[in-house]
Amino acid sequence: MQIPMAKRARQVTPFLAMEVMERAKQMEAAGREIIYLCLGEPDFPTPPAILAETGQALAEGATSYTHSQGLLELRQEICHHYLETYGVEIVPEQVIVSSGTSPLMLLLFSALLEAGDELILTDPGYACYPGFVSFAGGVPVPLRTSPEDGFQPRAAQVRQLLTERTRGLLINSPSNPAGSVLPGAQLQQLAELPVPIISDEIYHGLTYQGEERCILEYTQDAFVLGGFSKAYAMTGWRLGYLIAPLDCVRTLQILHQNFLICANHFVQRGGIAALKYCQEDVAEMRAAYDKRRQELVGRLRALGFGVHFEPQGAFYVLADARHIDGDSLRLALDILEKTGVAVTPGIDFGAGAEGFLRFSYTRPFSEIVTALERLEGYLRQRGV
Repeated sequence: MQIPMAKRARQVTPFLAMEVMERAKQMEAAGREIIYLCLGEPDFPTPPAILAETGQALAEGATSYTHSQGLLELRQEICHHYLETYGVEIVPEQVIVSSGTSPLMLLLFSALLEAGDELILTDPGYACYPGFVSFAGGVPVPLRTSPEDGFQPRAAQVRQLLTERTRGLLINSPSNPAGSVLPGAQLQQLAELPVPIISDEIYHGLTYQGEERCILEYTQDAFVLGGFSKAYAMTGWRLGYLIAPLDCVRTLQILHQNFLICANHFVQRGGIAALKYCQEDVAEMRAAYDKRRQELVGRLRALGFGVHFEPQGAFYVLADARHIDGDSLRLALDILEKTGVAVTPGIDFGAGAEGFLRFSYTRPFSEIVTALERLEGYLRQRGV
């Protein structure tokens, strides 16, 4: 018997970064030496203070349910962090803690969007955004951005896409895949648009150039997605949060109660330790990423790749490879097979990045150098 899958499930497209990684794992299992520049996963260990606190939490039996919005102490620490870092006053009642930002995106879009409602997304942008919107019944509306703008939206561009069905604009700064950072003046202009802003700020803490600004500095009618995965090297811990306007929280909380209940108790304790004690650890990781960033950008340019906008944050370089092959998936798989270097095809991030490759610098400096040497040999063989 063939069991049919729902149309909304079948319409979600593969996450190509994971597809490349899974092919690379197969090759590695067969004996190939692989360098993984395809995923945004820190190579640093989780800071010791977080490990110590979660170990203590487990010893104390912190394995029960918590409040559906998260431990009060963690939400208070998040509020303190926003006050100290951005001068923004929020209250714990505005914060919902969950098992990463991905489930929160699904809940948020489900709460905001009726069937057929539109959400404007940048193209290129994070590969999974359109799937979240579509699965929630909405319509993702791509806004084609340019390399000269760091693939970030301009308010005038957004206005041209607004319709009576528009329910919001999703922004990401520092961004994936380009690593660009929205300056304060641009955030101010976006905040003045007549639709809510949903700001994915998961890469905050990893900015190397320019100011790191929060959308809440410019409007309280915004939703902020944040978390611990990237800056604190906690990807597998699955801990994120959503800051929402107070009048929206109750609906989101009820959805969270029903579909996710709460984040892991002891993991939330780790989040408290991260915010209280681990800023020096983040600074050390940020300095190492910055060194890798500069090496990767310089060498990619020397090899002929177009890095039209030098990344300012996150840990990615989006490099133009259209002079080699306009089909980025074909090119990424060919590079993987012939060099053992795994990179992400630009098409994963939208039509606006087709022909580009995303390089992640979340591997040790020596591995990045080796990967670039292999890539140089590959291009020589292709006569590029």
